[in-house]
Amino acid sequence: MEWEIVIGLEIHVQLSTDTKIFSGTSTAFGQAPNTQASAICLAMPGVLPVFNEKALFKAVQFGLAIDAEIGKTSRFDRKNYFYPDSPKGYQITQMDYPIVGLGEVEIVMDDGSTRKIGVTRAHLEEDAGKSLHEDFEGMSGIDLNRAGTPLLEIVSEPDLRSAKEAVAYLKKMHSIITYIGVSDGNMAEGSMRCDANVSVRPKGQKEFGTRTEIKNVNSFRFVEKAINYEVQRHIDIIEDGGEIVQETRLYDSELDETRSMRSKEVANDYRYFPEPDLLPVVIDDEYIEAARKSLPELPDAKRDRFMSEHGLSEYDATVLSSGRAIADYYEAVVAGCKEPKLAANWVMGDLSAQMNKFNVEFENCPVPAEQLALMIARITDETISGRQAKTVFECLWNQEGEVDAIIEAKGLKQVSDTGAIEAIIDEVIANNPGQVEQYRGGKDKLFGFFVGQTMKASKGQANPAVVNELLKKKLDA
Repeated sequence: MEWEIVIGLEIHVQLSTDTKIFSGTSTAFGQAPNTQASAICLAMPGVLPVFNEKALFKAVQFGLAIDAEIGKTSRFDRKNYFYPDSPKGYQITQMDYPIVGLGEVEIVMDDGSTRKIGVTRAHLEEDAGKSLHEDFEGMSGIDLNRAGTPLLEIVSEPDLRSAKEAVAYLKKMHSIITYIGVSDGNMAEGSMRCDANVSVRPKGQKEFGTRTEIKNVNSFRFVEKAINYEVQRHIDIIEDGGEIVQETRLYDSELDETRSMRSKEVANDYRYFPEPDLLPVVIDDEYIEAARKSLPELPDAKRDRFMSEHGLSEYDATVLSSGRAIADYYEAVVAGCKEPKLAANWVMGDLSAQMNKFNVEFENCPVPAEQLALMIARITDETISGRQAKTVFECLWNQEGEVDAIIEAKGLKQVSDTGAIEAIIDEVIANNPGQVEQYRGGKDKLFGFFVGQTMKASKGQANPAVVNELLKKKLDA
């Protein structure tokens, strides 16, 4: 039987506010446990939440970025459940009246195909604390520093049909939230987390199969692996005559498998009701327009501009606009060297390879954009060759100085003086009479031999274009 995969993602994004969503407590990451837990975070008797307007503004910005409906009146609700890292015994969230309604994003697959993926809603809520198990034998520790951090939960339609599509959608959302600055999107620190709802159904069937939820996956690679594992688990169970149990599961990256966590709750289990301590949030057109005007150029618009303004291919433009950091870096390089295609080749090629090798993000790139631009300018003005540029780049990566100083110190300046190169060529021709005779007898491939000998004699400093031109004239004479 042929199976169709149905996937919907719930993405939890920590908004980059200085303080929590309902208190003035700091949201700084990495502090000692429970040093950023106020009376409100601890749910002490008599405390009242005060809504952080910056979280609202960032949520509206996100909604506009995906061309979604903005809820002019949104409301907070209580989602009731007991868990040790949530002292109140409930979570303040939005159920019936979210701040962001229906929207959509376009994803681009590796083969260049595109798909529109619907976004059901995005609502504001507070994050829970964190349970710590590693340092406590037979017990768990509770760190409430994270409790109350503002979250935007982005819920997709069940429009995704493969793990690769899910990753493409997740990457697109990561690109959007980091572009507009509503979150740093740091998945390693939990700033962006993903729950994947997965089901399968026979090809052609309209009704959805029973779904399971994979909870809190925090990397693109693990999302793909977790979904693929869960899809195969569903198919194996159904084809063996079993039934899928609706439940929440955890992905174990070390074993590359999912395991049962708890039975899947539905809305009724949480006994939602309006939050009595917070008034409805009402915004007007003026507020929405202020959020719209604050938005930077978005990824799709930047991709299109890179193609029209810099003459890049769709693939190159898509890669270079995929994140705000790489896009800003690339534009800074182009501004310095005025060579958009060559800049694209270096940023996507040697630089990206080094950054992947050493797991460095563009925000922390050790090669300043203006220095890479200067190096490219030195290639185009023929001060150095492309081959010599590799040495310069390596020195830049190792932070051994600036471009011109490196060229001088390493003696990399390209020789373009025709007289000097001609003298070397004459010597190479004189020292290889047999090869000259073979070349003139029709063995054209020997031309590369003469180029190599000339470059070797010049210690790699001769301008290759000049070498080729002069050799051709002398050998064909």
